[in-house]
Amino acid sequence: MATARVNGIELYYELHGSGPAVTVIPGLGTDSRLFSPIVMALARGHQVLAFDPRGAGRSEKPDIPYSAEGMADDTVALLDEVGMQSATVVGYSMGGRIGLSLALRHPNRVRSLLLAATSARTPPTRFLTWRWFMMDVVSRIRLPVDPQPRYAQQRQRDAFRTFDCSECLGQITVPTTVIHGRDDRITPYSFALELQRGIPECRLVTVKGGHFSLLMSQRCHLIEEAEALAG
Repeated sequence: MATARVNGIELYYELHGSGPAVTVIPGLGTDSRLFSPIVMALARGHQVLAFDPRGAGRSEKPDIPYSAEGMADDTVALLDEVGMQSATVVGYSMGGRIGLSLALRHPNRVRSLLLAATSARTPPTRFLTWRWFMMDVVSRIRLPVDPQPRYAQQRQRDAFRTFDCSECLGQITVPTTVIHGRDDRITPYSFALELQRGIPECRLVTVKGGHFSLLMSQRCHLIEEAEALAG
């Protein structure tokens, strides 16, 4: 457990295990604690870097504009901090979009890519839809432990509001697995199909459940796919 000053802010990170390098990037409003069971499972045979993205958890939360590119650069700076030349990148939801940006901006730092419950462009949030309910109602509930300030979550959301790398997916040449819940209503399954069609070396794994199933009932599938990619 440590912090590193990268790109002008303090980021919290943890390094576990030894073996082939893996980094885990959490989604919107979440931090590495939510991914601890996945990190610990992967650490049995891998060296795993887990961190709290800017604006979340135990990392700094500056009230300034964030960007997908900047958060990808944060990840590279942390890889440098722990001495990882390249890694298998496991990105969940917003973390997957950071992973895509990382693979496009710094392709030599990504050995392989696991994109979980994510998309190449941010789905629209329409009033009175399930996505709207989760993103604009449930997200306002304050958690008892290290609650994320509302402004920080908004900064994260704004960073990806116009994110769209769908036209650049063909430039991603590393082995990639997309894993997605068939009934995902936050990032619909059609976005997973778009990733599969756009990335040359890509396979699609479909699981039961919705957006959070890969963190709960279908977690074992996420771990298995990460282990297969990382070797």
